[in-house]
Amino acid sequence: MMLALDHVQIAIPANSEVTARDFYGRILGLSEHDKPIELFGRGGCWFDLGFHQLHLGVDADFRPAKKAHIALTTDALDTLRVRIENAGFPVHGDVPINGRHRFFTEDPFGNRLEILQMDFIG
Repeated sequence: MMLALDHVQIAIPANSEVTARDFYGRILGLSEHDKPIELFGRGGCWFDLGFHQLHLGVDADFRPAKKAHIALTTDALDTLRVRIENAGFPVHGDVPINGRHRFFTEDPFGNRLEILQMDFIG
């Protein structure tokens, strides 16, 4: 039996798709992925993450994820950090892990995100 990651979903508040698209699309640079027609009425939006997807799902009882988080890798860590800071979002550095530099930020809804330098080894 084989298991593999298909997608990750995090919650966003109702009626916040425009804000989500601005942050995840414009600021982080992710490409939006069309949701299946059967799911349009549920709100939210999906983004491509390499071979995987990031789903932003509407939660009527939304509470931001302050500890649980997704970790994204980039080949332009410093550039993305500056873009996030210039857009007014908090950036908190942390110690490198296995030689990979990283920082934490929050999306517009308070969900925690970790951004790591891409690992080119392996």
